Amino acid sequence: MTKHPPHRPQRTAHRLYPLKTALAALTVSLLSGCASVYLVDNQVQSFARWTDTAAPATTPAGVPQAPQTYRFERLPSQGAGPGAAGQDALENLARVALAKVGWTPHDTPTAAQWTVQVSAGTLRLPRAPWDDPWDEHWGGFGFPRHGLAITASGHIIGSPLLMRMDMPYYKREVSLVVRHAASARVVYESRAAHEGRWNSMPGLWGAMLDAALRDFPTPPDGVRQVNIEVAR
Repeated sequence: MTKHPPHRPQRTAHRLYPLKTALAALTVSLLSGCASVYLVDNQVQSFARWTDTAAPATTPAGVPQAPQTYRFERLPSQGAGPGAAGQDALENLARVALAKVGWTPHDTPTAAQWTVQVSAGTLRLPRAPWDDPWDEHWGGFGFPRHGLAITASGHIIGSPLLMRMDMPYYKREVSLVVRHAASARVVYESRAAHEGRWNSMPGLWGAMLDAALRDFPTPPDGVRQVNIEVAR
């Protein structure tokens, strides 16, 4: 009598398809959720001096309440040459940030009660301060410093060709200076500093300007951390 092997149900692809689809959808959802925003952490310090009893009578009498109007004021280096285009872009971002606190450009600039001077700077470093350029074991992306190579036969051997690949690190700062137009007296100053590996982009600079204007026009004393989330 011929013995037949026990019947085993065939595992068809369509029975696994819903599970694969669900896992793929979950993966995409998690990845998109993680990549939807990035955090710009800033160290901010602001100074306000809206009133000054020793100042001339043309100075403001108290903390201004929104809405207010202003005009931008530039340094000579910001008004001509290669820096002019970058200053245009920076002031456009500052205009958006100032609008959030109720300040808008005056239709007639010479009639504005306030002037705003905005500046920004970037220091590009070859690597983060905590990265060790002489690490004997691991490179910037987690590879051994002396490298690994895979031969045609599939063997892994040490190789001096795969060297450390450093990732640039940036130190950035923006500053806003507000003056009373009639007296040219500085009434508000704020700086925001950010360090990280993010590339330069409008959202990053806009977040730093938002941070510099946090708690405007009456900021707290001392240095404070202001975190801003930016959509990718």
